[in-house]
Amino acid sequence: MTDLPISPEFVTDQNKAEDAALANDYSSLGEQLDRRGIDIDAITKKVAAFAVAVPSWGVGTGGTRFARFAGPGEPRGIFEKLDDCGVINQLTRATPNVSLHIPWDKADPKELKAKADQLGLGFDAMNSNTFADAKDSPLSYKFGSLSHTDPAVRQQAIAHNIECIEIGKTIGSKALTIWTGEGTNFPGQGNFTRAFERYLDSSKAVYAALPDDWRLFTEHKMYEPAFYSTIIQDWGSSYLVSKELGPKAFSLVDLGHHAPNTNIEMIVARLIQFEKLAGFHFNDSKYGDDDLDAGSINPFQLFLVFNELIDAEARKAKNFDPAYMIDQSHNVTDPIESLMSSAIEILRAYAQALLVDRKALEGYQDGNDVMMANQTLKRAFTTDVGPILAKARLAKGGAIDPLAVYRASGYRAKVAAARPSTGGSSSGIV
Repeated sequence: MTDLPISPEFVTDQNKAEDAALANDYSSLGEQLDRRGIDIDAITKKVAAFAVAVPSWGVGTGGTRFARFAGPGEPRGIFEKLDDCGVINQLTRATPNVSLHIPWDKADPKELKAKADQLGLGFDAMNSNTFADAKDSPLSYKFGSLSHTDPAVRQQAIAHNIECIEIGKTIGSKALTIWTGEGTNFPGQGNFTRAFERYLDSSKAVYAALPDDWRLFTEHKMYEPAFYSTIIQDWGSSYLVSKELGPKAFSLVDLGHHAPNTNIEMIVARLIQFEKLAGFHFNDSKYGDDDLDAGSINPFQLFLVFNELIDAEARKAKNFDPAYMIDQSHNVTDPIESLMSSAIEILRAYAQALLVDRKALEGYQDGNDVMMANQTLKRAFTTDVGPILAKARLAKGGAIDPLAVYRASGYRAKVAAARPSTGGSSSGIV
């Protein structure tokens, strides 16, 4: 029996005010799509079945290298984080799973599972943390973890990743994501080849501990906190690692972990082609790893990524089973609002990509008709699929307008009264 954070009756009452307008908008869009040979109900059914995980850490306020400004009602631990994640899923009906980060979210796995069940949530990929020192760590990761020169430090990092797997097995997770920002900050600080060899050896030890039905996701990042060189600095290095490790290892794409102007959708196509796409960490970027809300800067790029995903699905690409998760840091917005907005924008890009006339597109591509090929994509991208998204939410008991219902519910004020302020900090993300 689920115990939802916001009264379902309240959501239903809020929906009544929008129901008639949605019915009209959906009917009008349906007529438009019918003229294009598209069944709106079939698209809505697919959108309703799509899900993207939310990160446990995303419901708290993030920060920069300079400061963190705490928000009202911030969750003080994993169980309050799950409450906030429950709100996001209740209103959007698109985020049924939560991705945990250990040791930040370390708790009794049975209690975690019971709390998630109470909220109607499940668990996505586990995330290890060897980019910061835990309070009880005997050894430091200041100069690396899986690639550290000291074998004792590497063994500590390996053991931590295996611990994450064990926790995940109890709560129903099926994947482990490894991101480590280690590398060097100065030329000459380390040997590129030997460091990569050490990372591979450590990763093989973690891979060996994976259950048969689990996957290992390797995640690259161009820079930060190592600014001169990073161990897994691009998708090529991530791909090499996944190939070396074996068939259960895949390469994860975080939309903010690339050089400016990188053609991310082409990277996605390459990883699909060679059967190594793990999935995504969705966010958006203007300058670097900005961790902005998905679709807030470049919604067309998000659409183009989904265009490649729908193409792969349509042609039944081998080993194509991408995992979807939001990965953001919210410094100036209510994190719940940002995560709901991102989930909606991700589904928007997915729905738009479903509208692409693939047969026509392929014909234009084969005939080198550049203008019409581009216009075929633009026609899908510029279609307002908002009524489809709202209809899919409504059909699953969600909110027609999640942000409006969330604000009307007073949830943030309620938790602010129950959760004392965590305070700010002058030391960045901590």
